Amino acid sequence: MAETTAARRYAQAVFGIAKDQNRLDGWDADLATIADALHQRELRAALESAKVPFAAKQELVSRVFSGAIDPLAQNLLLLLSQRGRLHLLDDIIAAYRALVDEERGIARARVTTAVPLDESEQQRVAARLAELTGKQIRLETAVDPSILGGLIARIGDKLIDGSTRTRLIALRQRLAAG
Repeated sequence: MAETTAARRYAQAVFGIAKDQNRLDGWDADLATIADALHQRELRAALESAKVPFAAKQELVSRVFSGAIDPLAQNLLLLLSQRGRLHLLDDIIAAYRALVDEERGIARARVTTAVPLDESEQQRVAARLAELTGKQIRLETAVDPSILGGLIARIGDKLIDGSTRTRLIALRQRLAAG
């Protein structure tokens, strides 16, 4: 829980800076560049090592990212390195993107169906969810044959369960009770 809270705090700070600079998309790109670069074991190991002096880390970050990302994004990377928080980067990016989506009136919906949805079905589902939420919807789809039919949509902490499986269970309970 503390790790999630810390990631959210970093994301809020980055969001505030990005909003002030009018660079929401730029910061998103910078964060993605940092995340991609940290997949290089040597870079990550050097930034996580307590044996590497901070000045050497600064030089390394400057050399690797010079001209590629904003200097403030480089500072964020160094701060995370200095505090032993590089492992939070993916959570920071996710929280940052959620803040950007919220700012833009976008909601992410995870929709699970028994069979894959084609493009037109995805558009209809997204349109219906947009009507319900009053937000633009970014749809993520998943397939789970165990729901039998219908769909289950999760938007933030809201769950809309219109699956055939759930309806059959409710019908069984009503029949058993009545």
